[in-house]
Amino acid sequence: MRDDLPPGQTPTRNFPLFTVDPAPPLEAAALRLRVLGAVEHRLELGWEELAALGEEVLEHDFHCVTGWTRTQTRWQGVPLARVLAQALPKPGATHALAWSRGGYSASLPLEDLTAPGVLLAWSLDGAPIPHEHGGPLRLVVPHLYGWKSVKWLAKIQLFEREVEGYWEMRGYHRRGDPWREERYG
Repeated sequence: MRDDLPPGQTPTRNFPLFTVDPAPPLEAAALRLRVLGAVEHRLELGWEELAALGEEVLEHDFHCVTGWTRTQTRWQGVPLARVLAQALPKPGATHALAWSRGGYSASLPLEDLTAPGVLLAWSLDGAPIPHEHGGPLRLVVPHLYGWKSVKWLAKIQLFEREVEGYWEMRGYHRRGDPWREERYG
């Protein structure tokens, strides 16, 4: 066991696939990301609008609740905090659901969505994210378990209270911090 990985994690360079509610393929040009709910300005952003917000390339380990960690995973995209700054969350907004085009959702505290390193990613290890890994756009929340990094991202919905997503309704931990082994509720 490496001491630079969270407890209970084993390193891998593979990227195993786990999918709930897969979405059909979508061309990047047809992408529309909506930000709504407890915001001052509802947004609907296409590919060009997202790219115009300025991209970053970040390298993180990607942790799965099942016990593997894909080490040195390089993502490219726009920080979600930039998008949320345009939407202006209402003062009472505390949580969000991130929704996939297939209907999957993950619950996240707003402070986790605006943390450094959280991206709306369109590139994985220097190439467009393959469809099976969530392309053309996926949420990447590197400091939490992978079920929070929603594939085929379509919508961010802000709330003034905590709400449960797909796995949270099924007994998974509400936050999912791998360093605290927050796997199940």
